[in-house]
Amino acid sequence: MALFNVRVYGILIDEKNRLLVSDEFIRGEYFTKLPSGGLEFGEGTRDGLQREFLEETGLQVSVGSHLYTTDFFQISAFNKKDQIISIYYKVHSNECSKIKTSEKTFDFQPEQINDNTKTAECFRWVSLESLTEDTMSLPIDKVAIQILKQSLAI
Repeated sequence: MALFNVRVYGILIDEKNRLLVSDEFIRGEYFTKLPSGGLEFGEGTRDGLQREFLEETGLQVSVGSHLYTTDFFQISAFNKKDQIISIYYKVHSNECSKIKTSEKTFDFQPEQINDNTKTAECFRWVSLESLTEDTMSLPIDKVAIQILKQSLAI
């Protein structure tokens, strides 16, 4: 049975005009995406995003304006029976300096990626000047980045 998978994404830009991205190792593949998570039953999108951000990054965020909701059909990259609906919000945090980040893409230790059944995640900042759609791996994230850049007139 096909299902809808609702995902909530946060666009966090720090005081140095950098976007927080997540480099992930999932089922033997590498992805660069925006911090996100699945909406749980009984949760609103903003509450779900705050919970996911805290779980993934350790940061408390306030959820701001809505940026984009998927407006085309997209099958899940991870479960070919799910249609993905992604909702993007701008978020803000006064704790940006607290998150552990790397300057290197996919900065994993060998033991984090030696098992294709495991997942690993690390974060890094990408300057808005160098940010392109191609920075992202997932199709919906690419659209969100295009809209973000247009909204910021970059």
